[in-house]
Amino acid sequence: MTTTGAGARGGAGLRARIHTRDGWAVQHAVLTVTDMTGAQVLRAQADGDGAVRTDEPLPPGPYTIIATAVGYAPVASTAIVTASGRADVGTVVLARQGGVELPPPGAWTLDPAHSTVAAVAQHLGISSVHGRFTEFGGRIEVSEDIEKSRVEAVIQAASIDTGNAMRDGHLKSPDFLNVEEFPQLTYRSTHLSTAGADRWTVHGELSMHGVVRDVDLDLTYLGTGPDPWGGVRAAFRAVAELRREDFAMNYNQVVAAGIAAIGTTLRVELDIQAVQGEELPTA
Repeated sequence: MTTTGAGARGGAGLRARIHTRDGWAVQHAVLTVTDMTGAQVLRAQADGDGAVRTDEPLPPGPYTIIATAVGYAPVASTAIVTASGRADVGTVVLARQGGVELPPPGAWTLDPAHSTVAAVAQHLGISSVHGRFTEFGGRIEVSEDIEKSRVEAVIQAASIDTGNAMRDGHLKSPDFLNVEEFPQLTYRSTHLSTAGADRWTVHGELSMHGVVRDVDLDLTYLGTGPDPWGGVRAAFRAVAELRREDFAMNYNQVVAAGIAAIGTTLRVELDIQAVQGEELPTA
């Protein structure tokens, strides 16, 4: 017997909700119920809210409940059907196959007002200089096959801000970003690979200062939830290390004892919020 959650309204039968770790409904999930001999007695598909509800009474006794969905690891549990012929399974949490997590599939738009694109460089060998870009945008496309998900971002080079106007002017000059000739930095991913339950390596290409190089981002997915404007947001943190010489930015000033004024390695730190959908809310 196969039953879909949307049509069932009786007091008997099976009740369950199937969600991801973040509380998202797994709409295409299926619950299979077997008795203690292993014989299938019920097969029910979740509705759009991830709910499974059937109205046909089941004989009282213990049953095995198996939740499955494409792209997710199956989960098995035991349920007891009462004398009323009803079993309340509760919430079944499915994890992505291999234990990995990302937001629900579809388009997500970067929100610059609630995101930070920052870089840190060593200064005089003893401290750090922190800077950030204030104008940027981008898009994340989460695929059902997570490793085929895509990331694209565009950063306006002239928006660099280190809190010092003289230093910012030098960074915009041909010694560094050369914003007149190369006004934008762009990043386009090629694919993702898993690095842990909520961690990913984003493989892609960064174009900066007229040079294109392969750059990997170490990405951590921080979770998903509603925002005050009626939308849904996902949060990420990502880091990468760049060598200035890889992007033809070879300027340096050597101070006493051969110490470089500015380090050759940059640590890029991204704190990103993305809004579900093709565009940001207007409110």
